[in-house]
Amino acid sequence: MKKVLMISFLAVILSSCHGVPLLKQCPPNTIIEWVDVLMIDDIKYEHYFPDSVDESLSVTIEKGEEIGQVTYKMADHACSNHKMQNGHAAHLEEGTVIYEVTGYPSELLVMANNVAYIAQTNKQAKTVGELYPMDQLVKNIYIESLEDGRRIHTFSQSSKERFLNAFYLLPLGDWQSMDGERVFLEIELNNGVSFRQLYWADSNVFHNGAVGNDEVKEVIQEELAQME
Repeated sequence: MKKVLMISFLAVILSSCHGVPLLKQCPPNTIIEWVDVLMIDDIKYEHYFPDSVDESLSVTIEKGEEIGQVTYKMADHACSNHKMQNGHAAHLEEGTVIYEVTGYPSELLVMANNVAYIAQTNKQAKTVGELYPMDQLVKNIYIESLEDGRRIHTFSQSSKERFLNAFYLLPLGDWQSMDGERVFLEIELNNGVSFRQLYWADSNVFHNGAVGNDEVKEVIQEELAQME
């Protein structure tokens, strides 16, 4: 009985170190392919891997102040229903330091292991501009190929400004419909870091929950028409 109690007590201690049960068993024959994400300051970030055709693109990120560390690695430890907490990361090892990126708000962009992570979800954000605080930080917007992610069209600078001014104001919500032509938009920041926005033309919605307005829809349609 003493041995059983000691093992149980040890399990509780180990679990409390990370705030998650380390000794639980996931369903058998389950293979989890984690997206490269991390969470810090209640914001979930994602590292966007470049498509093979874009791997040679120049990215320059400068390490800023330390803002936290990874305290729990989800891969090989967490089940698919795992609830992320601050300090959790999919693939980064425990103890990996998370930094600000010089010149960019940490609400938008952080770095770890010399790669950039873009904000994916932020419960405090009510609009796109609050989720992506990137005013004056966007270099270009592209339309990508649906087949291979290749950049096939670049927004004009006037269209870029029109789109961003309207995009920032969009509310984030729970939309019900995802209809019409899919469009892959790529937003490239001044330092070369880029991330994708999936847009459905008929529904006028984005994958991050943003509901488009007339200006956003008009700009995208005008840019698509130039490709015909």
